[in-house]
Amino acid sequence: MQGFIHSFESFGTVDGPGIRFVAFMQGCPLRCKYCHNPDTWEFSAGKTYTPEEVLKEILKYKSYIKSGGVTVSGGEPLMQIEFVTQLFKLLKKEGVHTAVDTSGVTFNAGNERSVKAHEELIKFTDLVLLDIKHADGEGYRALCGGSLNNTLNFARFLSENGKDIWIRHVLVPGITDDDAQLLKLKEIIKTLKTVKKVEVLPYHNMGEVKYEKLGFNYELKGVQPPTKERIANARRILNG
Repeated sequence: MQGFIHSFESFGTVDGPGIRFVAFMQGCPLRCKYCHNPDTWEFSAGKTYTPEEVLKEILKYKSYIKSGGVTVSGGEPLMQIEFVTQLFKLLKKEGVHTAVDTSGVTFNAGNERSVKAHEELIKFTDLVLLDIKHADGEGYRALCGGSLNNTLNFARFLSENGKDIWIRHVLVPGITDDDAQLLKLKEIIKTLKTVKKVEVLPYHNMGEVKYEKLGFNYELKGVQPPTKERIANARRILNG
């Protein structure tokens, strides 16, 4: 089995608890307007590894990540769900904490194969960092080009199966920072039994240069990061 991987980060501190080794998978079906890694969208741009090869790389840092663990991010890592599951199986044998950072967009509640694949994944997953990009279906599609239903169904699936969740929400001025949207997201979060943390991630435009290099149009050109006041407001609503 081989997976397409964009890059590794040896000492991550923002993708789950503690110091973590982060593997960024290649490939994503969404096209989020604020994405700062458009170079992860296509599979063909990645380097291929087997789960055993990735494990070997991770174990070089085992003493440093013992208080944290490993996070698989992307791109959308669950586009390669079988690879991630196999890697997590190997990591659990080594006693390593596992987390996946996902939009949940790959979860199809009406497809038995999809459900079974995700059931197998969470057997070896300690934590899911779930990105809820917009609380409104139309807003979600306009922002990302995907379906909010898949994300919400995955959130309920995780909650019903007792899997710990950290909710992540990118705060984009004029798009996701209005109080009505935040309050709607708060109501969604309240329905989930296993949410351990809610993170507000302020929008930044540091990925704009990548769009220029790739010849892509950056649709949020000119949008500034949210103010401290709006960030505090979002955190107050979502954590209240």
